[in-house]
Amino acid sequence: MAAVTDHIALGTASSVLPLRHPLDIAKAASSVDQLSGGRFTLGVASGDRPVEFPAYGRRHDQRGELFRESLDYLTTALGENFPEIRSPFGTLHGADLLPKPTHQRVPVFITGTSRQSVEWIAENGDGWLFYTLPLEQQQLNIKRWRRLTADKGEPGWKPFNQATYLDLSEDPHEAASPIHQGFRVGREALVELMNGWQDAGVDQLMINFKQSTRPIAEVLDELAEYVVPLFPAGADPINH
Repeated sequence: MAAVTDHIALGTASSVLPLRHPLDIAKAASSVDQLSGGRFTLGVASGDRPVEFPAYGRRHDQRGELFRESLDYLTTALGENFPEIRSPFGTLHGADLLPKPTHQRVPVFITGTSRQSVEWIAENGDGWLFYTLPLEQQQLNIKRWRRLTADKGEPGWKPFNQATYLDLSEDPHEAASPIHQGFRVGREALVELMNGWQDAGVDQLMINFKQSTRPIAEVLDELAEYVVPLFPAGADPINH
């Protein structure tokens, strides 16, 4: 994807930090960042599937602490030259991680709460990636986030991102109906939803097609023709 694109952001949503070694995640993230010319963002999470943790020799009830330890290891390895790291994940001494990110840092977006307080997320993440909620509830999340960071264009601003499952109907006039973490909806009502999210303060929208009942290429073509031009990147708070 990095090789065949020039402008769009690329990212994960999300890498489960407690189940992978932070050096491996850092190496992969920085490599894609270099290959894409600094267009990579790293979504991270603590994990929510208990069955996975024993397979990696990890305890599910320790995932919050492991998440913090891993993120600290990862960001230190990416941001410092020949760092000294002592962590439950290992010790790094007399060695360095290469390549380093294009802009000295890979932006890290923390998913959900990852077993942390919102205050901790605001201090340690570069943005907050949250799930789709009823608009009034999401507005409260965004207001709290702004109090802890800043409004767009001000020092300390960090984006609020929303992840939404989308099943785009063939009928452009179909009203929105809820599905898991998102909506089945026609494109006209989708534009109304997106305008509402934009007005509420959502900065970036991540669309997940896992529950799509139509071929993804067909959906992407429709979005590209009828929806994306209404939300030009850089001109409005929601980037596509």
